[in-house]
Amino acid sequence: AVISVLTVIFGQSLLAPLSDIGLESELTDEQALSLGATALTGGTALTVVSAIGILLMQGLLVIPVARAILNLKTGFGQTWRLAKGSMLRLAGLGLLMFAAVAAGIVAFIFALIFVIEFLGPFGVFLTVIGVLALIAVFAWLSVKLALAPAALVAEPRGVFAAVSRSWTLTRRNWWRTFGILLLTSVIVSIIVSVISTPITMLITLFASFGTGEAAADDISSVIPVLILTTAVSAFFGAIGYAFQAAVTSLLYIDLRMRREGFDVALMKDQEVAAASGPEFVPGRNQPPAPAGQWPGSPYPGSA
Repeated sequence: AVISVLTVIFGQSLLAPLSDIGLESELTDEQALSLGATALTGGTALTVVSAIGILLMQGLLVIPVARAILNLKTGFGQTWRLAKGSMLRLAGLGLLMFAAVAAGIVAFIFALIFVIEFLGPFGVFLTVIGVLALIAVFAWLSVKLALAPAALVAEPRGVFAAVSRSWTLTRRNWWRTFGILLLTSVIVSIIVSVISTPITMLITLFASFGTGEAAADDISSVIPVLILTTAVSAFFGAIGYAFQAAVTSLLYIDLRMRREGFDVALMKDQEVAAASGPEFVPGRNQPPAPAGQWPGSPYPGSA
């Protein structure tokens, strides 16, 4: 909801300067530069906030998902109470990941300019190879770090410890994790498009009635429609992100079961859940067992 509101505000601030300009009018260089600066600044800020918001959601949802495994219901307020100590660390994780991506893109752009400048036509070929390599590296790192928010909140851990934890959990499970996350993303994209596209089309259709020829010269009549359709798309997109975050939380728990016998720890937690009070979170403050050893077993490799 917060990201949806911010998206609407950004869209309005971006389109408001155009309300005094006719749709057929041409922008001056100064107006175009101002709009470009606004779009770049606002778009970057919105991207940062969205990235942090998605990480917050991934971290938050691991708590009700983990509790649901033990048939414990978790309300919205209770989720916030159980995760409030991790909010700053989740925001720090989001900023760290955004800074890493931004630094990587800037370094790639400078390398791209250098290659094209000194190698000429051959540099174009290397540029295509470099773009494909960059996409592959980004996909690989995204999967390796996908479980960091869940580990940060569920165990709980610091920012860098959560990154290391996600790296360890996905070891020898990269392709499986990648396939699940990719399939989830495709399914969510299709469902969100199927639901939101007819609604935005209906909004545009109903808004077009009564505007007549006035809309041809007055962009102010178009702005509310653009803002409303953006809000609808952002709202359903947020629901899709929530579903993806829940899948990521289940994937985190599943990988802990496969690597550490976390299911045995959950069975023990189920025995003490009732006596631990309503704020109980499975697996919290419990050190992970070494790979190939059941929790509580004195014999290494007894799994």
